[in-house]
Amino acid sequence: MSLQAALILFGVFFLLLALGVPISVGIGVASFVTALTIVPMDIAIFTAAQKMVQGINSFTLLAVIFFILSGSIMNNGGIAIRLINLAKLIGGRLPGSLAHTNVVGNMLFGSISGSAVAAAAAIGKVMTPLQAKEGYDKSYSAAVNIASSPAGLLIPPSGALILYSLVSGGTSISALFMAGYLPGILMGLAVMSIAFIMAKKQKYPVTERPSFTTGIKIVIDAIPSLLMIVVVIGGIVGGIFTATEGAAVAVLYSIVLSAIYREIKLKDIPQILKESVVMTGIVLFLVGASSIMSWVMAFTGIPSAISELLLASSENPIIILLIMNLILLIIGTFMDLTPAVLIFTPIFLPIATEIGMDPVHFGIVLVFNLCIGIMTPPVGSCLFVGCSVADVSIESVLGPLTKIFIALIVALLLVTFIPSISLAIPRLIGLL
Repeated sequence: MSLQAALILFGVFFLLLALGVPISVGIGVASFVTALTIVPMDIAIFTAAQKMVQGINSFTLLAVIFFILSGSIMNNGGIAIRLINLAKLIGGRLPGSLAHTNVVGNMLFGSISGSAVAAAAAIGKVMTPLQAKEGYDKSYSAAVNIASSPAGLLIPPSGALILYSLVSGGTSISALFMAGYLPGILMGLAVMSIAFIMAKKQKYPVTERPSFTTGIKIVIDAIPSLLMIVVVIGGIVGGIFTATEGAAVAVLYSIVLSAIYREIKLKDIPQILKESVVMTGIVLFLVGASSIMSWVMAFTGIPSAISELLLASSENPIIILLIMNLILLIIGTFMDLTPAVLIFTPIFLPIATEIGMDPVHFGIVLVFNLCIGIMTPPVGSCLFVGCSVADVSIESVLGPLTKIFIALIVALLLVTFIPSISLAIPRLIGLL
């Protein structure tokens, strides 16, 4: 039954994807069709509806909704330019300093907004003209922006890690947040290493060092934005409030900050709320549809069958982890991060725990893999946004992006096979 159900489920799902059906609809339809082969129609309809409602009936999901709203407010609140100025200060003395500024800016803005696409758009709009003025190749600049924009999905607060916690059965959000810092920084450093080599090769200029007074002003301007991370993450880890309450605090903080910066006007609020509602609806529908798929897979024993098959293929944990990474990298090329987390967590997490992998560590590896996926063709969201912002073709970006991919794969392997990169901070502060 497991084999038959798996063939129907994934066969129908990938067929619908090939036909251009939205992923969330494809998940729901494929799951329902598979359910019809194992239970009568009336039971399938009742159970599917029940599972969808149960899937979104979660207090934890409110955190994702609030972080989406907070990110929308911050995207329009004049924060990007202040973080870019700080990023210039941090990476300004390195060869090809504007590329390093782009990377650091994406790491800072992505972590605050919680959106890789928002980071690629906001930072790319500012950095692309600056780099073009100093003689940077436009395709290379776009590649750096695209490759560094997902780093903020690992550096908390991260909606992807909250979703993983929900699907994995309650893995500590505080531990996941703390575990994401070093891998997220490592992802940024991997991009910066290629940027350093390219700068030496192409002789890209170094930004002029700002005066001490200017540097102090830049830091002071950026502190209010950076304090959101301290307040939200510090409150969650310190037990002052839950992740959901922390997300609500982030919304309040972003409103106050935007009012201080005076970048958002009353007429902008309806559009901000509309963006947030649309994104929330997409996420909730994905979660509901994925809940049906999770039920079908659990009922038919698909995860355990895949686990047995993969574990039977090799007794070496290194080989198993390599296979899992390869599958996730391939999945990431044609599936967005959110549905991939919802679908493949229940499949691969039992395998990871079977070979002795900590669920927190696996969550970071899973998200790292899928972060690489959203910058790759054919459906990488960051790839499309980054190319659009820079006004370059996807084909022209693939050359420089391939070099960065190699560095990111090395970073992924380090995170996969050196658990302490992910687990050192959570253990240090007593979360594991």
